[in-house]
Amino acid sequence: MKAAQLAGTIARLALTKKAQDVMTMDLRGLTSMTDFFVVCSGDSDIQVKAIADAVEDGMETRGSPPWHRESGSSNWILLDFVDVVLHVFHKNTRPYYNLEKLWGDAAILAITDEPSPRVRRARRTPARTSKKPRAKRVSS
Repeated sequence: MKAAQLAGTIARLALTKKAQDVMTMDLRGLTSMTDFFVVCSGDSDIQVKAIADAVEDGMETRGSPPWHRESGSSNWILLDFVDVVLHVFHKNTRPYYNLEKLWGDAAILAITDEPSPRVRRARRTPARTSKKPRAKRVSS
């Protein structure tokens, strides 16, 4: 799986546990540490853990378990997939680290769980047959 696809999959897995403010940060060309960060927030320590667990389990079933998991505190969990690093923050902790500003040169893409807009196809209308106009009856 390519790094961009991996980042998208990780972001969508985070959304399964109602992660908030999910975004991918493209770090290619800015650092050799990793290609993408996926950053998201949870409302509570329990939700932060649930988001990280859901991503870890989902990626393991896809054959791509994390190389490293770091959770020194309950308000920030890091999952390292080598090409992609997931940061799951408690909503009150995220502004302190402010990765979006620290990596301000990165291209940032917000990920939402809203369905993508569908392409509407034009309705097919049955072909019109040319009807001859009927003659009007004239009553005498």
